[in-house]
Amino acid sequence: MDPFFLIGVVVSAVSAALCIGAAVLRQPPNDITILSTAAVELFLLAYAVGAVIRQSTGDPVLGEGWEFWGYLLTALLVPVGAFWWAILERTRWSNFVLAAAGLTVFVMLYRMEQIWDGVAGL
Repeated sequence: MDPFFLIGVVVSAVSAALCIGAAVLRQPPNDITILSTAAVELFLLAYAVGAVIRQSTGDPVLGEGWEFWGYLLTALLVPVGAFWWAILERTRWSNFVLAAAGLTVFVMLYRMEQIWDGVAGL
């Protein structure tokens, strides 16, 4: 397992848990939930830099390269979209959107790991 993947799982899961907890407690988006989503985005930026370095030093994507980079670019947009949603609609339901961003990024990371290692699709 790739350490980047494991870190991403932890960051995404913690973010989703915090956001779901705030939503269950009927809290509007707050610093904790928004910053946890920002942590997911920050992780994805580090993941992207790591992927560029890995690929440029000879560790190729064994699956389809366009598919990996498409997933990564899309994953980078998900937390940003959830952030704007939470800023524009300050209700408890926005925390569910922030949680969905963390869960979505987790699934996308899992798929990117499969593509990088050349594992057949789901």
